[in-house]
Amino acid sequence: MVKIHTLNIEPAVVNASCAWASDYEQLRELYESAYTGAVITRTATFNGFSEDSSNTVAFAKETVTSVNSYGYSPHALSMYLDWVYTLLTTPCLDGSPPTKPIIISITASTPTVLAEMVENIQGLRKKLRATYSAAASFGEFIPPTSPTRSNRNSASAQPSTSTQTATHLPNLDPATLVGIELNTSCPNIKDTPPPAYTFTLLLPLLDVLSSAFYADSSLTIGLKLPPYLYSTRFAEVVRSVHTYTREIRPAIFMNGNSHELATQDGHPLRSLNPFAYIACTNTLGSCLLFAEQAFQDPAAATYPYSAGADMDTDDAPYAPQPPASPTPSSPSSSSSTPPPHPPSPSFMPSPFALPPALGGMGGEAIHPISLGNVYTFARMLAAHPDPAMRRVRVIGIGGVTSAAAAARMRAAGASVVGCATLLGREGVRAFEIIAGHQAGVWRGSPQRS
Repeated sequence: MVKIHTLNIEPAVVNASCAWASDYEQLRELYESAYTGAVITRTATFNGFSEDSSNTVAFAKETVTSVNSYGYSPHALSMYLDWVYTLLTTPCLDGSPPTKPIIISITASTPTVLAEMVENIQGLRKKLRATYSAAASFGEFIPPTSPTRSNRNSASAQPSTSTQTATHLPNLDPATLVGIELNTSCPNIKDTPPPAYTFTLLLPLLDVLSSAFYADSSLTIGLKLPPYLYSTRFAEVVRSVHTYTREIRPAIFMNGNSHELATQDGHPLRSLNPFAYIACTNTLGSCLLFAEQAFQDPAAATYPYSAGADMDTDDAPYAPQPPASPTPSSPSSSSSTPPPHPPSPSFMPSPFALPPALGGMGGEAIHPISLGNVYTFARMLAAHPDPAMRRVRVIGIGGVTSAAAAARMRAAGASVVGCATLLGREGVRAFEIIAGHQAGVWRGSPQRS
């Protein structure tokens, strides 16, 4: 088991925030897998992100690699709060209470919006505490829904009126089953490069998260980072995160229904940092995969492209030809006959695997870069003079497509490993592959698109 602040993750494997953790059914399937130790939602915005047919994914033929043009989730944060509440108040298949953590991935462009999102997540955590403490004493849980498949399959299932038996949950604060991950590293947002590449631009957002943590230090917060390619970027991240460390007296949870934090006078000061983990890496942006390299058919969108054009030239392959000069055979012909219209461009299927051409790359192709990021951050954090920084954990993401790849991530310094491309190809079977309990990926058509 790996403990990341208040989150107990066993096994130390998660899904990365991705398109295959978008809706309730996907989240439920991930949650019920015995091979995931925690679940991370797709990144939510306050009102939901506009998504259309140009937002999609393509899987490479030769390797377990993907490129995608997805943005953030089309579902608003409020939907994820409802779904997470349902998952954490619905008994598991064996009737036991849910104890697997769920990390809600979020993003916002302004501190004001982010603060409201964090406040809403804190509202969910308070609601879970109220639900779990409905019995006479904290530590008993009367599930609002019976452990039936019909309730489990529907996020909107109504509470059962049947007789229910309380399940004992010794010393569990249900709020500690919910964490927050700030994603500022998506490369596919038009005209908005990932702000994490200039980490100081994130400080106003990190200020919001820091304030939330020091108001309630039971909150677990992580940062999802892009792939960095040179040393000064790693140093900038560590230096910026370190500025949020404070020396405070230790705190404990009180018994009873209030669950307030209480300081212990007389104890030595302890170094705390609001950021419990970093997840690296997100996909690498501006990557191109041709349709012939991918499993799926060329994108449905057409692209004005002349089959005989050379794509390496500076001229647009579909540039209209200039009007032909009038025939100087007679003055009357030049004055009475209009010049011919330029030829229309030839619309052919896109030669690219993604409608917008460029997208974020994940899977095996990014694995060495991700390993390097994990290795660099793990070493810098382990050697940091601040004990709070030494407690920051690394979730290794990027090319975790096999048990061997997961072992490499751990050897590089990851406490927990995560995957997205493999999940997209194989479904939740991906986590059995990572655990070594299933055969590796067949180098053929994906099991799931």
